[in-house]
Amino acid sequence: MSTAMDRSLFDLTGQVALITGASRGIGRAIAERMAQQGAKVVVSSRKLDACQEVVDGITARGGEAFAQACNIGRKEDLQALVDATIARWGRIDTLVCNAAVNPYFGPAIDMPDEAFDKIMGSNVRSNLWLAHMVMPGMAERGGGSVVVISSIAGLRGSPVLGGYAISKAADMQLVRNIAVEWGPRNVRANCIAPGLVRTDFARALWENPEIYRKRTKDTPLRRIGEPDEIAGAAIFLASGAGSFMTGQTIVIDGGIVAGPPLSDED
Repeated sequence: MSTAMDRSLFDLTGQVALITGASRGIGRAIAERMAQQGAKVVVSSRKLDACQEVVDGITARGGEAFAQACNIGRKEDLQALVDATIARWGRIDTLVCNAAVNPYFGPAIDMPDEAFDKIMGSNVRSNLWLAHMVMPGMAERGGGSVVVISSIAGLRGSPVLGGYAISKAADMQLVRNIAVEWGPRNVRANCIAPGLVRTDFARALWENPEIYRKRTKDTPLRRIGEPDEIAGAAIFLASGAGSFMTGQTIVIDGGIVAGPPLSDED
């Protein structure tokens, strides 16, 4: 008879993980790696065909997954996503809020009100909605984990990403509130704050030669991140390894928040 000590601390066997923005980038890496650790995975984004491609890859490797289209800005879509997951697998153990938007790049003073409203609605309010749809069921089953993909933008000022940065700082407060409100029922919530990662979402940054040069120069590891380098932290937060962690933000940024490295001339 196996015991808890016989299992890896990072084993997700028996879990159901719902992941938004999972058709590409960081969300896709998390979905694929959670499936590899034994979780049944719900792959969600706005485009069903893109989600199905990820599902097909997971099932080809022996995992379990299904695709569900969802626009995170629509509350009815989020509820349909939760309902489809419960209908399929009867539970949600881990929620990963990865989907986000940034429709404006430039000084905040020139940002249209509509852009700011969209940023806050998609990047903060949708996470609150989805967490509130999922957490009561988690609590009834003895607990669960909410993981919000924030950004180091939430820890730093930005001359061109002000609205986005505000939303990502708000996500960090969101998980602190969840931790306090839901911790007594064993529901945990944490953020992951990546630095610049090679995703389609951040393409405008890492494909800009000047931004790329400055970022890699200012980062101690002297490079940007890859999506798979974020996935391990999500597994940690969903698994037994992270069972005493809540209300926190894990920064994965190659060291840029810690400070710049010595220059080549030093």
